[in-house]
Amino acid sequence: MEIKDSYGYRDNLNYGIIGNCQSSALIYKDSSIDWCCLPKFDSPSIFAKIIDNDIGGFFKVETVGSFNISQEYFKNTCILKTSFNNGFDEFHIIDYMPRYQTEKKSYYSPPEITRIVKHIRGNPKIRIIYNPKLDYSLGKTKSYVKDNFIVSISENENYETLYLYSNAGLNTIINNDVIELESDLFFKISYYEKLTNPKFKNILTEFKQTKEYWTNWINKTPNFKNYNSEILRSALTLKLLTYQKTGAVLAAATTSLPETIGEERNWDYRFCWIRDASMVIKVVAKLGHKNIVKNFIKFIINIIPDKNEKLQIMYGINGEKILKEKTLNHFSGYLNSSPVRIGNAAFNQKQNDIYGILMDAIHYQIEKFPNEKDEHEELWSIVKSIVWIVKNNWKLPDKGIWEFRNEDKHFTFSKLLSWVAIDRAIKISILINKSANIKRWKIIRNEIYSDILENGWNKKLGAFTQSYGSDSLDASLLLMESFDFIKPNNLKYVKTVKAIENDLMNDGLLFRYKNKDDFGFPSSSFTVCSFWYINSLYKIGEKEKSKKYFEKILNYSNHLGLYSEDLDFNSKRLLGNFPQAYSHLALIDCALNFNSE
Repeated sequence: MEIKDSYGYRDNLNYGIIGNCQSSALIYKDSSIDWCCLPKFDSPSIFAKIIDNDIGGFFKVETVGSFNISQEYFKNTCILKTSFNNGFDEFHIIDYMPRYQTEKKSYYSPPEITRIVKHIRGNPKIRIIYNPKLDYSLGKTKSYVKDNFIVSISENENYETLYLYSNAGLNTIINNDVIELESDLFFKISYYEKLTNPKFKNILTEFKQTKEYWTNWINKTPNFKNYNSEILRSALTLKLLTYQKTGAVLAAATTSLPETIGEERNWDYRFCWIRDASMVIKVVAKLGHKNIVKNFIKFIINIIPDKNEKLQIMYGINGEKILKEKTLNHFSGYLNSSPVRIGNAAFNQKQNDIYGILMDAIHYQIEKFPNEKDEHEELWSIVKSIVWIVKNNWKLPDKGIWEFRNEDKHFTFSKLLSWVAIDRAIKISILINKSANIKRWKIIRNEIYSDILENGWNKKLGAFTQSYGSDSLDASLLLMESFDFIKPNNLKYVKTVKAIENDLMNDGLLFRYKNKDDFGFPSSSFTVCSFWYINSLYKIGEKEKSKKYFEKILNYSNHLGLYSEDLDFNSKRLLGNFPQAYSHLALIDCALNFNSE
């Protein structure tokens, strides 16, 4: 049986995410695993129904007869429970990816999905629809029953295998036979062949250990008087988007979910954007999660081996510098929104804002963790390198925060973050007692500041605008106050907030901009921009209005409190890659405002 959203089957991102900081999977509210890449976040997919309903592959427990279905997380965990109940028969599906600490204090996070079908009452009848499609469905995937497992093999130029272990009959699974559920079943999907066959008692131990891990992690997060559940779910989601091995932070778990249905703004977000990641770690640091900060800083140290090396805007999760973009033409795309892309050509773009955002994160790290002196020397070298790059590049045009693919411009936000880079370098110098450069750096900082005030301000509009000489407004400039460039009560900032509200607001949601880009005019709301607007309202003193809009946007998450990159202005359905780190970090930032009084 398939269930339909109010907008039609799969016509909203009603997915839960599970993961273990190595990879993740998206599970629809009817139990179908529609997206997963193994062994890592950016590996080829094993299930990709989310981007092609017909050939993408999925794993679903299908019921015989009609059931009421509900879905929720186990409290304060990333373990998902989907409940089926028809009044007489009832069972639960529990999904997670194992993650727990071993006796050696390392983390066990294998490339595996564990699914438990727990019998509650009655005799529900189910079928197991196990339909993996390896290597992005580029070739045929055939599955074979062996003595202790089902092995799936991709018949493509790339050799890939996948293993399924279960206490259900293996032939029963392959044949989609009806199972009358009388006891608990388990299914373990593993990228690697297991050396010992999983037993149900081992699965239960693993479940308890994984549950304990997530509970312990969230217990390190303070409880808040207001919006506590939203903050904690967003924190857990951000944790799921971290890659344990290197400290990289992903922008999102998916590729090519469209910003607007039927258009071409479809990108691969399974990489580490320096901008997004730096903002994520600063937010999670506020929640007390020091290790995420330390791991990301190590990631930065490792990807900048040379003092004269310019920072890319993004990297692969293992530090890869070349992220060649490729189109998978055999996939139809989410709701037929093609193309489906893997890789991202934006990796070689010039975006001057990334230096300021990274420097802000480094400053936060040094300020809040002053005793980590073993890393401060390496960071100080990076700080000086960034200043050198900014000094030589801030006057030049770039692609900007929104990654326009056509001509370079003098984007005001890029200039703003160039100022931030120098400002934070000065503050870092003071913190570590290195004052030799401060006088020279202050001259650069003042020069950038004056340049923005003179060229970024549009007298006709009475607002800071997207680029120098432009009449276009841009939601990114709401962050001018957040980065301490301007005071919240400064008339120019207040006027900019009001101008953005008047021009970019649509039914409580914001356009990021309204001017034409590479693909025409934007037609959906960039979720993070709405949160930035809410934060700006709070900062300029319109706290009740800010709270009203915040509570309004909380209604636009999916059924589990998760957000994607974009929202449709009319239907409020989720659009773009999912779940989006940017959206969840901005939610936390807003919610913290309402806990500060």
